[in-house]
Amino acid sequence: MKRLVTGLILGVVFSYIILWGPPWAFAAALVAAALLSYYEYANIAAAYGLERFHLAPYAMGLVVLAAPRDAALLVLLALAPLVLALRAGDLSKALPSAAAAVLGVVYIFGSWRTALELRQIGPWWLFFALTLNWVGDTAAYYGGRAFGRHKLAPRISPGKTWEGAAFSLAGSLAFGLVYAHWLLPSTTWPVAAALTVAGNLAGQMGDLVESAMKRGAGVKDSGTILPGHGGWLDRVDASLFCMPVMYCLLAYVFAGTR
Repeated sequence: MKRLVTGLILGVVFSYIILWGPPWAFAAALVAAALLSYYEYANIAAAYGLERFHLAPYAMGLVVLAAPRDAALLVLLALAPLVLALRAGDLSKALPSAAAAVLGVVYIFGSWRTALELRQIGPWWLFFALTLNWVGDTAAYYGGRAFGRHKLAPRISPGKTWEGAAFSLAGSLAFGLVYAHWLLPSTTWPVAAALTVAGNLAGQMGDLVESAMKRGAGVKDSGTILPGHGGWLDRVDASLFCMPVMYCLLAYVFAGTR
């Protein structure tokens, strides 16, 4: 029951903010989502025995969210944790800690930055990128429970099956075609299908990546902030892979067809 109530509350709040919320509300939600994601990522990194991240990576991430696209700026941001690593109490962990901090900024804040880009293309596109994998996760859960026989990645996530993955893809594809027909009418069905398949596969990979990080760290959930769901990162891991893929396809491959 807690899981259902939490999901409904999150769904209503974020649907309103994404589709109809004023810019300041969307910006505040984006910053909060990114900071919380990075905080839970940092806790997973600490479970590996790495030095705990200072405030600098969080500040770097906020710059990624707010700054214009500039490759030189990203280089400077990558150099900062290397300098801060000089302060590490255990120098044998200085480089791994700095590398994990930079990777987290790209993985977390870089992905949430594409949420901003997707909303600028159109709020219904961002909503699509987020709901796509929520539908896929639901289809995978029920399809996997009913028909799952063959393990997908037993070392990483023993509960996932190839059958569940297939249900996730099929459920997302059905949802994506209906969604595009009604809410993205200028998008042809082949483009909608391609975007849906790419987004779903990216999301499933994102789920496995976060599961692998947790498995290596020896933790079950990324946090406890969401009753019945575990951590925030556990809920958005698929979206963190789906959003960048969706944005790149819309911006560079299908720019003339949307």
